[in-house]
Amino acid sequence: MIPQDTIVALATPSGAGAIAIIRISGETAIDMAATVFQSVRGKDLTKQKSHTLHLGHIIDGKKTLDEVLVSIFKGPNSYTGENTVEISCHGSTYIQQQIIQLLLRKGCRMANAGEFTLRAFLNGKLDLSQAEAVADLISSDNEASHQIAMQQMRGGFSNEIANLRIELLNFASLIELELDFAEEDVEFADRSQFNELIDRIELVLKRLIDSFAVGNVIKNGIPVAIVGEPNVGKSTLLNALLNEERAIVSEIAGTTRDTIEDELVIEGIGFRFIDTAGIRETKDVVESIGIQRTFEKIEQAQVVLFLVDGSRLSVVGSQLSVDSLKIEIEKIRNQFPSKPVIIVVNKKDTLSQEQLNLIVSQLKTDNQQPTTGNVQLITLSAKNKTGIEDLKNQLLSFVNTGALRNNETIVTNTRHYDSLLKALEEIQKVKHGLQTNLSSDLMAIDIKEALYHFGMITGQVTNDELLGNIFANFCIGK
Repeated sequence: MIPQDTIVALATPSGAGAIAIIRISGETAIDMAATVFQSVRGKDLTKQKSHTLHLGHIIDGKKTLDEVLVSIFKGPNSYTGENTVEISCHGSTYIQQQIIQLLLRKGCRMANAGEFTLRAFLNGKLDLSQAEAVADLISSDNEASHQIAMQQMRGGFSNEIANLRIELLNFASLIELELDFAEEDVEFADRSQFNELIDRIELVLKRLIDSFAVGNVIKNGIPVAIVGEPNVGKSTLLNALLNEERAIVSEIAGTTRDTIEDELVIEGIGFRFIDTAGIRETKDVVESIGIQRTFEKIEQAQVVLFLVDGSRLSVVGSQLSVDSLKIEIEKIRNQFPSKPVIIVVNKKDTLSQEQLNLIVSQLKTDNQQPTTGNVQLITLSAKNKTGIEDLKNQLLSFVNTGALRNNETIVTNTRHYDSLLKALEEIQKVKHGLQTNLSSDLMAIDIKEALYHFGMITGQVTNDELLGNIFANFCIGK
């Protein structure tokens, strides 16, 4: 049921600013705006063309509230598909509230979170995945997440799913037709073509499902844990990466007792760096809690930066110290085998080139890779900010940006991911049915289920609970 009432909300962030925009949407939006607007040229808002701007004043009886610009968008050629008015007023919080309260008294209702976009969906201006992309676009804080949201909002993902659904629906119709003529034993659906279609759908679904791993980290930022013994320079490294004094640095071991998090965008990709408490044996209760949290953060992270003090290795100067370091790294790798580990040898400015080469050669195995598995080696000086770019490039190498560069469809939404998994399961059932010559009536059930899950993504199949959950995460005014 499409709501018929007229809603109003502040479309710009709350608080004082240069200007604020108050949005009205609904069948009577223009009429209501006309009752409070007085044009400087005596224009009647109800008689103006769509997509026009008008200068005037907002009037409450004999009281002038503000000088404003009013934009008119007549349905269906508006964001919501309804008559929409946007009032650009001065950004005083008092003026904003006065205008909204005046419109409420005239018969408007305060919009719920995401209700403008919900109306756009209900009026067929956007499908459900595009509507969700609007929220992702608003919250995007780096180039990569913005690019993905824009592609989805333009309908890249929707079109791919919709085309597959149409083809599957056509075959489903032919199979249903076969059921109507079951007694005559005829085949309307070409089984070889159907096999090809199922193989193609399966391939596309698997590609989209695989893209979620990349999409999720791009959308939410890649968590990177900085770990190591106390006073190896973890906080200094965080400050160097962020280019600001974010973490407290001192010579006292155990200065960082809790985890510190901050975000950095590297070539359009968001990274969440987590500066953890130093890992060591301690009797200090507070510090031990910090160390416990360190291991929790390693579990949450996708990349681990294992920081070591190069000056300490050189002082010891023995193979044993390097071997003990390898043991520590192996412990992390055994506990978290899937996580990439970067060994960062810090304080290279205190070492001679000969000492540095010796440490690097000792840390590398015969195949020229540090230790074993997905472990990399970087040398730098966090204090002097040398080698920081090498570290950033190494971090970027863990992100598969190929799909992003090629403008391929990338799934970032957990709801879409879940529906794709369920659709794939049903498609594989259909495939098995074709291989085993399953009866058409049983195969038709699996096809209907697959169509249902496709429809859930784009909103061709919805319920009030689903819509409520989706649009509850939107900001009011959008």
